[in-house]
Amino acid sequence: MQKYVFSTELEAEDIKAARCRLGMTQAEFAKLVNVSKPTVERWEMGRSRISGPVVPFITLLQQRPGLVEAIQVPARDYPLRLWYRYRDLLCTVIDVDERGRRVQIHNYVEDPVLRAFGRREDPDFEAYEEFLESRCFPRTRDKLKLVLQDLGIPYYDPLLIVEKTQGRMAEDEFWICVER
Repeated sequence: MQKYVFSTELEAEDIKAARCRLGMTQAEFAKLVNVSKPTVERWEMGRSRISGPVVPFITLLQQRPGLVEAIQVPARDYPLRLWYRYRDLLCTVIDVDERGRRVQIHNYVEDPVLRAFGRREDPDFEAYEEFLESRCFPRTRDKLKLVLQDLGIPYYDPLLIVEKTQGRMAEDEFWICVER
């Protein structure tokens, strides 16, 4: 008896349609599903039925049309983007307009513990500043000037500190990549 609703095999058209819905080249799709580009080319040429781990992924894309939007990182609207991760899992993308003091977030996990702002879906700029500071050593740290000097930072600026340290803290496995 079949335990899951997924097919065990796909056809060439299924792979190509999914790749096109994602707006990806064969090379990009290959990277997404962790195979080589020649494998995707072979799949799309229809020489044989396709099986393996790609099947449930493609089946989910077929069954849930909104899934494509849910897994795509949106275009960047603001000049600054922070990628908040737990280990290698992307949890939250934070777009920031520092001049306009605006913040947009995109959560990619359901668990509020893993999200940059927890349950908060629409943080304001002050919440963003608090979040940044929470990923740094405290302003009151002993010998702060020496620590900043070691980092090559002239003054206490949470964003600069996060850029240098990736917001890594000794007690957890969260980290931040800053993209300007």
